[in-house]
Amino acid sequence: MAQKADELVRAAEALYIHGPDYQGADRKGGDVIVPGGMFTYQMVVRSERVYIVQITCLGF
Repeated sequence: MAQKADELVRAAEALYIHGPDYQGADRKGGDVIVPGGMFTYQMVVRSERVYIVQITCLGF
């Protein structure tokens, strides 16, 4: 899961290179499926943050 989260942060950095100057609406979050579960994230572009808001572990 950590690798997928790192990829998400790198993609956000590349897409929103000047985050504090961004004037549009924040991008909607999404779900990322990983082996054994998934996580839900939310981006706050102007604050240059990616928040993991939920982790779901299937446990099998």
